[in-house]
Amino acid sequence: MLYAVVMAGGSGTRFWPLSRVARPKQFLAIGTARPLLTETIARLAPLVPTSRVKIVAGERHEAGIRAVCPELGPDALVVEPCARNTAPCVGLAAIHVAREDPDAIMAVLPADHHIGDDAGFRRLVAAAAERARAGEIVTLGIRPTRPETGYGYIHYDRKDTALTGDGVEVCAVNRFVEKPPRQVAERYLEHGGYLWNSGMFFFTARRILDDIARLLPRLSAALKRIEAAIGTPGYGDVLAHEYNALESVSLDYGIMEHAERVRVVPADIGWNDVGHWAALSDFADSDAQDNVVQGECVLVDAHRTTVHAEPGITVAAVGTSDLVVVATPDAVLVCDRERAQDVRKVVNALKARGRSDLL
Repeated sequence: MLYAVVMAGGSGTRFWPLSRVARPKQFLAIGTARPLLTETIARLAPLVPTSRVKIVAGERHEAGIRAVCPELGPDALVVEPCARNTAPCVGLAAIHVAREDPDAIMAVLPADHHIGDDAGFRRLVAAAAERARAGEIVTLGIRPTRPETGYGYIHYDRKDTALTGDGVEVCAVNRFVEKPPRQVAERYLEHGGYLWNSGMFFFTARRILDDIARLLPRLSAALKRIEAAIGTPGYGDVLAHEYNALESVSLDYGIMEHAERVRVVPADIGWNDVGHWAALSDFADSDAQDNVVQGECVLVDAHRTTVHAEPGITVAAVGTSDLVVVATPDAVLVCDRERAQDVRKVVNALKARGRSDLL
């Protein structure tokens, strides 16, 4: 059976001031009609019923998850006592899934991405699951449209290609590549044999736990102790003790860069990682001057301006170009669109000033 494991523990600091500690971006409707987490689960609904959805997140986000996804069952939430990156996150989910079905196929997905082609996405998910069922690790790689330096890349072998029963192309992975500098990203785009790493992975629970045992033995030992405590009164204490002692390691670095039989499905599905405010111009509705507006706004001679105004607030912009303006009841953000990645620095500065009321 196919399970969805949705990683929902991110902080979304680049979407400040709308995104806050208690309500990060996965709980927000950013360029979408519904919260990003809700969209992620609904997108999978024809393939994965809510009874086979697991959401991994911190305890402080449990109420937010239940609020935006009230249809989820009581066992849907897998709580992390603290953030330890994606390898422990996936391992924790895997031991819970394996208790229900050790041969279950896990579709591991970020909670906060946008996908424009839902039907096309589901077709690729079904194809990836088909290969994962045979024991492979499969990822979706996004065909790049620009020399992006904010994403990792996948170098794939276009000659080592197979087709699934539905005719979907599945290629061998040569290697995973870290986020490159601009000149290197330009070479990747020109070469044509590189895809953006979407962070979406497919494997059986048995396969990923075997790879963790082989490549991350300390994590594996901790997961076995946690697994032994599931369903007992001491589970919470064991989980907290073991998880807090874990090393922070990403799934890419800890597993994918060393795993065998890894495949990638090249994808054109209108994907966007919704990484910062300026990214809305890639998929949200815009006017003839390339302005993206959410909420009450008056624009006069504005071009390529992104505005988000919370209810009860009106934003007016005159003669602006290439700006992001976000207004909430207690804060206003104004930044150059080219500097939207740096909004996290505002959050860091507020932390340094002790302004927890704005975090």
